Amino acid sequence: MSKELKRYISLFFIITLTSCSYKPIFSEKNYNFEINEILFTGDKYVNKIIESKFNLIKEEQSKNKKKYNISIRTNKEKLIVSKDSKGDPLKFDLVVSAYYEISNNGKILLNKRIQKNSIYNNEIDKFKLEQSEKIILDNLSKKISETIISSIINLDDN
Repeated sequence: MSKELKRYISLFFIITLTSCSYKPIFSEKNYNFEINEILFTGDKYVNKIIESKFNLIKEEQSKNKKKYNISIRTNKEKLIVSKDSKGDPLKFDLVVSAYYEISNNGKILLNKRIQKNSIYNNEIDKFKLEQSEKIILDNLSKKISETIISSIINLDDN
């Protein structure tokens, strides 16, 4: 390859990589809404994870933002998907569901139900099983909170 061609290729990659302005949605700090109050019922652990995501939004307060109240009811369920010949569980399904209601000035704007699940294998080591369940529960709860935040953003766009 000639030196000129190498320069053009290098320049092309530099321009391509630096011109990308990708930003994740949930890392953005400038939301057009504010959360007044969040009311949680249901599974305490799931609620704690969801609340930690919303605390990042609650900290930013401004006078020009729309203010929403949110009511969230969560439920966690562990189901046996399959068993071996002895009747011992081989696979589990962890289902996390949330019913949420978004209101503004006493008027209900949106009420929706979200359900996320994950199927995983049983472990002989119960400590390892408990740790993997905790990780799965964390991930499912974070996905639910991101879905709720997305629906608020979509409400605000309309």
